[in-house]
Amino acid sequence: MQFHHHGYVSGEPRIQDAAGTGIDRPVELPDESDVLIVGSGPAGMLLAAQLSQFPDVTTRIIERRDGRLVLGQADGIQPRSVETFQAFGFAERIIAEAYNIAYMNFWGPDPENPRNIIRTARTEDYAFKISEFPHLIVNQARVLDYFAEAAAYGPGRIVPDYGVEFVGLTVLEEGEYPVEVRVRHTSGPRAGHEQTVRAKYVVGCDGARSGVREAIGRRHVGQFASHAWGVMDVLVNTDFPDWRTKCAINSAAGNILHIPREGGYLSRMYIDLGEVPENDEHRVRQTPIDEIIRRANEILHPYTLDVKQVAWHSVYEVGHRVTDKFDDVDVDQGHDPRIFLAGDACHTHSAKAGQGMNVSMQDGFNLGWKLGHVLSGLSSASLLSTYSAERQPVAQQLIDFDREWSALMARKPEEISDPQDLATYYLATAEFPSGFMTQYGPSMIVTDAAHQALAEGFPLGKRFKSVEVVRVCDGNVVHLGHHAKADGRWRIYAFADTAAGAFADAAGAGEPSALSRWAEWMLSPEAPIARFTPAGSDVDAVFDVKVIYQQRFEDVDIARVPEVFLPKTGPLGLTDWEKVYAAAPSAWSEADIFAERGLSRDGVVVVVRPDQYVAGIFPLEATDELSAFLAQTFLPQHASAAVAG
Repeated sequence: MQFHHHGYVSGEPRIQDAAGTGIDRPVELPDESDVLIVGSGPAGMLLAAQLSQFPDVTTRIIERRDGRLVLGQADGIQPRSVETFQAFGFAERIIAEAYNIAYMNFWGPDPENPRNIIRTARTEDYAFKISEFPHLIVNQARVLDYFAEAAAYGPGRIVPDYGVEFVGLTVLEEGEYPVEVRVRHTSGPRAGHEQTVRAKYVVGCDGARSGVREAIGRRHVGQFASHAWGVMDVLVNTDFPDWRTKCAINSAAGNILHIPREGGYLSRMYIDLGEVPENDEHRVRQTPIDEIIRRANEILHPYTLDVKQVAWHSVYEVGHRVTDKFDDVDVDQGHDPRIFLAGDACHTHSAKAGQGMNVSMQDGFNLGWKLGHVLSGLSSASLLSTYSAERQPVAQQLIDFDREWSALMARKPEEISDPQDLATYYLATAEFPSGFMTQYGPSMIVTDAAHQALAEGFPLGKRFKSVEVVRVCDGNVVHLGHHAKADGRWRIYAFADTAAGAFADAAGAGEPSALSRWAEWMLSPEAPIARFTPAGSDVDAVFDVKVIYQQRFEDVDIARVPEVFLPKTGPLGLTDWEKVYAAAPSAWSEADIFAERGLSRDGVVVVVRPDQYVAGIFPLEATDELSAFLAQTFLPQHASAAVAG
């Protein structure tokens, strides 16, 4: 964690100084807002936390509940989400309180006595081999708490306006605030009072029955599946030996997905309630908790559950639906989007694959920095059209995956030819549920694959997969990607050519090399920093530029590193020493970052978006190409001669 760059900090360093709209932020919901977020679920709260890093943007988030969520329905946290938490500064704390999934066990009927179940497979969880981040179980309410903290501690000081519900909206043809949103106060001294809030942009994060979706005429496309599941969070005594291990259980009496919860005692169980008749008219949702517990005991036979407390329970019918578009613009309407949908408002599915909250948060991460860029004048409004274009295909992939996983989970014993096939599927498809299969196609913010061979381990359009490197200033081994915070900045990683170096006993960084020429260009008037950084801002306010040398860290003389990698920032003009890295101590072996990610030893530049997805790969010599790519996204700023550094 870096702080003190704006002066000495004696208190909590995660609380950033209020700025812009965060100074004297009105307590009451104002009549005008740049962004109005409807709903404080995972997508909405992440969006608020991201926009808090853009204090020149007025953001309000309304929630019809009268306070924080007490008990959330979602609980599965995939490694990609934990990686996102790390960017927002709370991964370590939430890991400490969560349940870490180490194994996934599978149970099926005993061939000698089919009424009983036996363990058929024990598999390591996929997170162990796919990421440095774990696969967790933690109450959704705690996830929202942490994002609420990040939003409130950010410069924008965003806090939810609780007790305010969405009523409807009208889109005007013109005006600075073209969306008129009607809201109703549901609690507090203004209960019953209706208000109109004029906004530049509205984001509907208001769940599967989204009022925002209905207001803009978007449709959920798909059908309810004819299968029902009971779900309960319970405290029990049991003789089932895998009570503290995640399990998929198949028996003659039905199926259970069993997920231990945080705290050491609580567990969640999804219990198969069977096929739902077409004329049921949702009566299955009234299944009493006693019946759900009875069925759980029947499925677990010969083991038993003695339920001591039910913390929460529900019944749902599995639905697989995707909204036809995630914004309010149809083809050839001639204007950019003003209203967006995120989370369950635009995709619904079962909970058994542990995807809903995770995908919803990535919706918010994708949209947040784009709204921030447009409203702060860094980018044109055309950037916002990439949100639906990128996220709608991801939602469809989720539906397809969840439909297949749900069907496998709901099979009857006689439909299973191989007791190992569910475990095999679980491991074979690990990249998707972990959150790492998402890949955005070429667009104004993702280049084509012309230079992919220079950095094979950083696939274009996929999230930047971190690797350990050595921080030159202090010799600490750190993950390169973990230095990238959710602050709305782009990352530009310059991986040095073999000839480049800042050696204590050899030619220094000033000697000709592809890297030294690139570094000199980056500080020139025609380079992206000067063209796209607002006047008076820090030199790294928009582009966080880092270098990774191929040499060992002790062979790099940091005093001879090019200036662009040692910027002076903040009101005191202090040098940032933490942008210079070297290959890990095993440099020149098969384990350094160049080998692990297939990086060209001739040098390569990797550009990463604020939401951690790889946007572009360029040779060090391709400065014009890099500049032209960024010019598709960024608007020219005023002359930036006042930029620090």
